[in-house]
Amino acid sequence: MRVLVVSAHPLQDGLHGVLRRAMIDVLVAAGHEVDECDLYAEGFDPVLDAESRKRYFDTGRNREGVEGYIDRLFAAQALVLCFPVWCFGPPAILKGFMDRVLIPGVSFALGDDGRMHPNLGHIRRLIAVTTYGRSRRDAWWIGDPPRKLVTRYLRWFVSRDARVRYLALYDLHRNEGRMHHRFIERVAASMRDL
Repeated sequence: MRVLVVSAHPLQDGLHGVLRRAMIDVLVAAGHEVDECDLYAEGFDPVLDAESRKRYFDTGRNREGVEGYIDRLFAAQALVLCFPVWCFGPPAILKGFMDRVLIPGVSFALGDDGRMHPNLGHIRRLIAVTTYGRSRRDAWWIGDPPRKLVTRYLRWFVSRDARVRYLALYDLHRNEGRMHHRFIERVAASMRDL
């Protein structure tokens, strides 16, 4: 399977760096073709500027500046997102990736009736690997926007029978050591079962 791994953490040597390397190692060992997209390392520009917004619905021009990322997304059969939760949301660079890449003609098509129709039916697996500094209860109380972003919003764009997984480590700073190790093992097992 062709897997696009999109990571969004500026530090290479922390837990997210370990998670990203573990995921990629397991996926490659299992025979998957992996495209690693580290948004920070690649210098992705997350800003949807005025000109990009003006041509947002113009499917003949809205891909300008992000063509390579769109090609990579269309080549994927599985999409894996690896990101921390900051202020109960994804990092700005990942939100900008969604704003600039998940555009009309890419993640959805506009029908003649003006309605949106999913356009990423080739993606059969959608997995998010994320960490929270707060507890699961705190995330629940606030509505857990990142979980809904993946399991409801992004889920709508992919294949109707896609398998969607949301792997989260809550209380990141209270659960160091053994809990981190168990989460890394859980993530690796999910990659093996892709």
